[in-house]
Amino acid sequence: MKRYELIVIGAGPAGLSAAVEAANAGMSVAVFDENARPGGQLFKQIHKFFGSKEHQAKIRGFRIGQQLLKQAEEAGVEVHLNSVVMGIFDLGEITVQHGDGVCHYKGDSILIATGACENMVPFDGWTLPGVMGAGAAQTMMNLHGVQPGSRVLMVGSGNVGLVVSFQLLQAGVEVAAVIDAAPQIGGYGVHAAKLARIGVPFYLSHTIVKAEGTDHVTGAVIAQVDESFRPIAGTEKHLDVDTVCIAVGLSPMSQLARMAGCEMTEKGGAVPVVDEYGQTSIPGLFVAGDVGGIEEASSAMIGGRIAGAAAARRSGYLPEEEFREKASALKASLGQLHEGMFSPKNKGRRDLTVTDEGYHLSKTLLHHGYLSEEEVAGFPGAAPGKSAGIHPVIECTQNIPCNPCQDACRFGCIRVGDHMTALPAVDENARCVGCGMCVASCPGQAIFLVNDEEEAGTATVTLPYEFLPVPEKGTKGVALGRDGSVVCPAEVVEAKTAGFMDGTVLLTMRVPSEMSMKARFFKTGEGTK
Repeated sequence: MKRYELIVIGAGPAGLSAAVEAANAGMSVAVFDENARPGGQLFKQIHKFFGSKEHQAKIRGFRIGQQLLKQAEEAGVEVHLNSVVMGIFDLGEITVQHGDGVCHYKGDSILIATGACENMVPFDGWTLPGVMGAGAAQTMMNLHGVQPGSRVLMVGSGNVGLVVSFQLLQAGVEVAAVIDAAPQIGGYGVHAAKLARIGVPFYLSHTIVKAEGTDHVTGAVIAQVDESFRPIAGTEKHLDVDTVCIAVGLSPMSQLARMAGCEMTEKGGAVPVVDEYGQTSIPGLFVAGDVGGIEEASSAMIGGRIAGAAAARRSGYLPEEEFREKASALKASLGQLHEGMFSPKNKGRRDLTVTDEGYHLSKTLLHHGYLSEEEVAGFPGAAPGKSAGIHPVIECTQNIPCNPCQDACRFGCIRVGDHMTALPAVDENARCVGCGMCVASCPGQAIFLVNDEEEAGTATVTLPYEFLPVPEKGTKGVALGRDGSVVCPAEVVEAKTAGFMDGTVLLTMRVPSEMSMKARFFKTGEGTK
């Protein structure tokens, strides 16, 4: 029986982070994962992460996964794939199925980082081919290069539903609508706004009643719900779709912890009771990531590092003082991600009406996915009163833990401050040079450069563009407003990118001057002569 000082079950962001932390402390570490490739959810995530520089903000998820794998290799971590951990037994023994064989391993400490699984909702036709979890659709697109369908209904407006909907659009799939039984959008407003300005409609207080078809999905019926979330007769709507994606939350995959005899509690599903460092009621058995409670990948990685360091302390590789110093710094970093209106303590709340600064939250954003022009002007990122010259317009109006825009601007035009959940503000007295670094760095694609000093009667708007093909200079089309409606003719002035922009194109379009605060997306050809 082969022995390791730490066995990690799960090669996702939490498991790999824990393995790297422990191995760098000197431990012998092995990671077991049932999948054919490591990285968990990271390699499906092509969007840029939120947070600060220390949380790897503005870096795409799959690149973070690549970095973690490289760090694990350099630290000497053994990663075993296609390896199903069947059980955890007394004295740190696990059984692992490799193909047709079963092997036994022993760990001085064991860390469970098995993640979470997608929730499903039963409805008429929910077993038809074409009904799938949003994560499954993401796997098909981003790992295997396969479109899950041609026209999709997304059920769920949390961050998963919003992010995957945008990625469906990037893959050339039409998103017919995003629906949610809740009365307001559950995920980040900036994610919803990306969809709204492309024309994706939101149906809130709606549920799916039926997936139509005999051997595959050919359509869907949705209906409005009452306060008890029951469909209201007579409100049914038919949507022509061939795919239904379900994004109604995740459940921790805590079966191994339960089998091992851990004390359990309820936290969005059954999860093990842990101390502040991720150790369960069983000494030497740790958990990290979604298996201990559903959070974002950034939080999972920090939690993994804390648990990995705790395992190293337990085996004598980290002196107590050094461990406490490291753990304190990591917990402080995690605490930053736990601030603002999307913090764990506010999860599920629908009664928040103002930001931390006292600004009234946008009702159109919460209920329709976009901001009105009047609402934008009331926030500090819009540079109210600035009427000429090039300047950023920041349409980030919620207390999201994120500050790369502040770091990106070398001229001090953008301020977030010490608390990264603070609303970004534009300094009207600072000099904007129009470099576009802020536009490219924003994970929410919520920053635009407006230049009112163009030719007489015109202005330019520079926006983030992550679709193919990229329109060339001189391409004529239309500008879309925040709600996805056509607002005016537009012409591409420039489309540029660079390595530091990591695939984000800065597309600059010329529009009539009176449309500079309305035009937010470019569409080729439509409505032009």
